[in-house]
Parts: sequence; structure tokens; C-alpha cells
Amino acid sequence: MDAEKNKVYVGVDLGGTNIRAGRIAGNRLEAQGVAPTPKEAKNQEETIEALSEVIRSVWNAEVRAIGVGVPSVVDRANGIVYNTVNIPHWEEVRLRELLEVRFHVPVYMDNDANCFALGERIFGVGRDFENFVGLTLGTGLGGGIIQKGQLLADANCGSGEFGMLPYQGHILEYFCSGSYFAHVWGVDGKEMYARAMRKDERALEAYRQLGEHIAAAIKIVVLTVDPEMIVFGGSVTAAHALFEESMYENLKDFAYPNSIKRLRIFFSELENPGLFGAASLCYGK
Repeated sequence: MDAEKNKVYVGVDLGGTNIRAGRIAGNRLEAQGVAPTPKEAKNQEETIEALSEVIRSVWNAEVRAIGVGVPSVVDRANGIVYNTVNIPHWEEVRLRELLEVRFHVPVYMDNDANCFALGERIFGVGRDFENFVGLTLGTGLGGGIIQKGQLLADANCGSGEFGMLPYQGHILEYFCSGSYFAHVWGVDGKEMYARAMRKDERALEAYRQLGEHIAAAIKIVVLTVDPEMIVFGGSVTAAHALFEESMYENLKDFAYPNSIKRLRIFFSELENPGLFGAASLCYGK
């Protein structure tokens, strides 16, 4: 961090609902902007222009590079984004080239869950761990793997996608995400949380069962990666007090109890993790 404290980067959190950008100097968020992601875009260019406008809203002459987190897989070597979730016409976008032409600084891109993990490594609890996994519990379940202090150097930006694994007749993120409440209980996640805060028994049971499913996700992570630590981020983690007890209870039957005993589990305390995570792609470059 010391080598980066005087450098200024822009981090971009590109989502299906909103585009957010922040100008970050060291560990300080100096400016931020947001705009809705175009829902009815007729082509890629409309969304690229909306993205560019949000970046311009936080831009100054000191910016050295741009980092972008996207809800998709990325060809890092060639700067291409594929099959971006909930963004029309983004089956194949040469995003690095398009942004570098506009802003004349290097552009780095990665999956948003990878950005979260890297952001924790630089700014959060991951500063104290060389080998860990960041799991995002949001609309879906994503993951980023840090090994030897760096993002895992995989072939197709697809490692850590634990949410896509088969589980109970569906996939894991069907039960381990904000969508779980609608899928299983027929209630929006925000409404379920409000009911739980009122001590509604059905809502409390929903969160108890969520803890069971998250414990299953942890077991999968330990069996495949065996990290020192797991850190959870995403909107669902704000309610961790409602599922944490059940989560730990359902880890007790793990086949290798010493692995669970040594495992550290945290819930992220980073503010604006999407912006800091994206900007972290620029660090050390």
C-alpha cells in the first residue's frame, strides 16, 4: 500500500442495475458517481457511453489507470468481456480497447467476485492472509481465490464460481444468495429481512435454513481450495447475525474437523467494496 498511497485510480463496479465509479487515492475514496445501467439499450455503444459518462464524473488529470469489475467472465489477456449478466448486447465486448481509446490510461478488468477478493487482500481482512477465498452473497453466489497473496492465475477467469456447482437438484447459488428467499420461500429478500427483524417465526426459520446452505458452501470451498480464511461480502452478509449460528452448527459434522477448527471466517466490513475491489486491479501494475 505504501507504494500506492500517492497514486490515483478509478474503480468501476458495473452491474445489471447500476454503474458506479469512484476515484481512489491510496485508501481514500475521493469522489464517486452512479447512473442506471441502460435496460433498453439498442447496442453495446449505448452502455459503453453511459459507462464512460460515469467515469468522466469522477475523473481528474491525476488518474493513472482504471479497474473494472464485471458480473461475467473476462479474457484478461485481450481485454474482452463475455456474456455479461443482465446487460443487453454484451455477449462479447472489447472493453479494454474501448475505454483506453477514450481515457488514454491502462484499463484492467476482472470478474466482480475476483475484485471483491482482491479488494479484501489490499484494503480489508485479507491483508493478514496469503491464502483465502472471498465469497459474495448477493443476487448470486460468486467467489474469488487468493493464493500466495495474488488472484489465482486461472485459464478462463472461471475459478471460484462455486455458486454454479450442482446442489440439491439446482445449483448452489439457488440456495446461497439473496435470490434464495424468492426461490424457496416466495418472499423478496428485503421483505424477509424486515419480517425477521420483527421476530416472525417463518422468516427466522428461513434464515436458519440459509445458514445450513452456507455451511454446505463453506464445506465445498474447504474441500476444493482449503484456504486459511473465508471472507463473505455482498448484500446478504448484512444479515449474518440471523444465519451465523446455524452456519457454524452445520459445520460440526465436517469430515475433517481440524480444517474447520483452523479456518477463519469473516464478514466484510469494507465500505464501497465494489469500487475498492475494482480499483485494486490497478495496484502493483
